[in-house]
Amino acid sequence: MERSRGAGRHKATASHLAQAGLPPRAVAAWLKTEPRFTKSFSRDVAAAKKFWRGGANLLARLPKKPKRTQTEELAAETIKALCRDTREDFLMRHVDVLYRKLTQNLRTFARVEDLAYAAAKLAPGLVPTRKEVNAESALMQAEKEGVEIDQGIFLTHALARQQTGMHLCHAMLLPRPESIDYTLKYLKDGFVDFGTARVERKGKAAIVTIQNRRFLNAEDDTTLDATETAADIAILDAATQICILRGGTIDHPKYGGRRVFCSGINLTHIYNGKIPFLWYIRRDMGIVNKILRGVAREDRSPEEIYGGTREKPWIAQVDAFAIGGGCQYLLATDYVVAASDAYMTLPARKEGIIPGAANLRMTHFTGARIARQAVLMDRRIACDSAEGRTICDVVVPPGDVDAAVARAVEDFASSGVVSAAGNRRAFRVAEEPLDLFRRYMAVYCREQAYCHFSPALIANLEKHWNAAQRKL
Repeated sequence: MERSRGAGRHKATASHLAQAGLPPRAVAAWLKTEPRFTKSFSRDVAAAKKFWRGGANLLARLPKKPKRTQTEELAAETIKALCRDTREDFLMRHVDVLYRKLTQNLRTFARVEDLAYAAAKLAPGLVPTRKEVNAESALMQAEKEGVEIDQGIFLTHALARQQTGMHLCHAMLLPRPESIDYTLKYLKDGFVDFGTARVERKGKAAIVTIQNRRFLNAEDDTTLDATETAADIAILDAATQICILRGGTIDHPKYGGRRVFCSGINLTHIYNGKIPFLWYIRRDMGIVNKILRGVAREDRSPEEIYGGTREKPWIAQVDAFAIGGGCQYLLATDYVVAASDAYMTLPARKEGIIPGAANLRMTHFTGARIARQAVLMDRRIACDSAEGRTICDVVVPPGDVDAAVARAVEDFASSGVVSAAGNRRAFRVAEEPLDLFRRYMAVYCREQAYCHFSPALIANLEKHWNAAQRKL
């Protein structure tokens, strides 16, 4: 029965591909190489490599994506779907072996970006090489084949297994290597300015400032490493007791030198193909999760029950607005001070993507119904409203925000913050233990990958953002 179903599917696939002008003999030869996986990792890697390479060769015979007819695009999607089905099957059987080979049997740690490209060498064709991703990075988002979707599939399976998934979460909570180097400069000068982010010591607080001024403090591939490194330094600073996250001042007539918290992901950069898929995973498993959980050490588990993270309370200072990723930050902090004219949105529907871990966290604050309205129906929440105050702890007039933050720092620090880490872990173990986050990210990696390369994303950006007319 299984053989006949496969034969029927191959016949339909061959017909689709022939209609697009692909040589029937080449198609038939390729379909015959579809692997049937065994328990042997090395044998299955060789068989899958042959099939994935054959699929790539057929895809290369078609015109480039912008020049395809509807029939040719259907053929391309058919080839990619069949290859991705086999990747899912391969990973169901072998992701544990693959991950252990990549991490020396869990003895070493690799961040998601390093892990994905190492996997491309160990299992050729499973995920794209750095060269393949770089080639697509030069294209507009609508012109890309979406090779990075395979990175999402790989990471989904790595996170789905508890042992490998927790190990990967641990890796992403470790301080970035450059954070240790910059800490020496920070200890000497009291600040480090990375351009798009800055960390400075002010009394009992370490302040991280987002300062992508040209784009209203939006986040993109030029800001992420800087902001995460700044957060590492702030958390590890032994001379401070609390961290503050805020936006820098904006030189724009509308804001008159006022601070703006964060306008979320840079939609213009998405449209122009300047946001790689791994950006989303690095952000939510990196800086956002570090704000929530602290920074890990290699020799201790970061799970709440082991207390293996170094962490501090975080205060978010919301001036003007917290849009998209800006709102996601608020859900990971301990205390939010907002201006009375500020607002929050999670415009995922208009953007066509998943708003990080907001789907996991927002219900703890607003309840499920309002969270769904925010994510699915673009509900705007004023900070100075009943709903807004479920997220914002203090709401003050716009000119009083800095002073209110200073008072909050004193309130936190006046009684000492020895118990802060313990209380944070106690909240997390009840609301979002690390293993729950792992499971969420396993879903997120695959779903966000498909969203990021969906035609609907391009249509949404053109309709709601006028993306085609905006300048980089």
